[in-house]
Amino acid sequence: MITISLCMIVKNEEKTLSRCLDCVADLMDEIIIVDTGSTDSTKSIAKKYTDKIYDFKWNGSFADARNFSFSKATCQYIYSADADEVIDQENHDKFALLKKGLLPEIDIVQMLYCNQMEYNTVYNYDRELRPKLYKRLRNFVWQNPIHEAVRLQPVIYDSEIEIIHKPTGFHASRDLLAFEKMHADGLYMDTRLHTLYAKELLISGEKSNLLRAIPFFEGSVQDEKRSLDSRLEAYCVLARAYHLKPDIPKFFKYALRAVTLDTEGCAEICLELAVYFHNIKDYGEEQIWLNAALSSPCILNKETTEIAKKMLE
Repeated sequence: MITISLCMIVKNEEKTLSRCLDCVADLMDEIIIVDTGSTDSTKSIAKKYTDKIYDFKWNGSFADARNFSFSKATCQYIYSADADEVIDQENHDKFALLKKGLLPEIDIVQMLYCNQMEYNTVYNYDRELRPKLYKRLRNFVWQNPIHEAVRLQPVIYDSEIEIIHKPTGFHASRDLLAFEKMHADGLYMDTRLHTLYAKELLISGEKSNLLRAIPFFEGSVQDEKRSLDSRLEAYCVLARAYHLKPDIPKFFKYALRAVTLDTEGCAEICLELAVYFHNIKDYGEEQIWLNAALSSPCILNKETTEIAKKMLE
């Protein structure tokens, strides 16, 4: 049977921490809690489960905090959890069986992350495989009988264990500040982060977040390394930002650029145009763009179609 270190980073999680730990504590051989600046009873709650509680001065990087938590682990595998996650009894039992029978060559176990859509989070899906259990120390092995080489890619196992993401509130402002800091620090956002930043802004961003994001996404559309999909994401954000500002010429500039791209369309841009025409009481034009939104794919927010349907009612 493998041994597992649970590693968590927390801040002001008094509402959810016990709920999370009660689900998995008996499966863990070690529990490591890294606090990034709680001002509530989070650390007192954590002490009921473990004495391995560490303080980490928040520097705006979730990666740095998670790396610090992983550095404290001593078991064979590390389970990375967030305080707003829950595992029910059926999946607890599956996890217990996995722990007993996991093959030693497995480096990473993925689990089904089940998002609670009513919280309208950036994770705009119902179920998605995500890496959750990691081998702490990887063994490198040679492969191929001739022209042998060291296997560098991890061995990944896709399990059927379901983890329910069950937040009690929104974390958009915290996440958006982290994106803004990355841009301010001159760090390059890869395709995945570019998409997540755009999603977070369209789904949960306030006007101030969108306006501060303008320089990044205007730079993005000029970046020759960006894909067509990334440019379309940037046009969605810029159209929304300039609509809210308001700067109507620039709103139409980016909305029309999106329309001219060689894609199947973009429901978010169509909806933004529909809202504009609704606001100026041009209801005939509004209906045209709402119908266009219904016939176009959602790029960043799959709730766009439902919003368009309600506006047509």
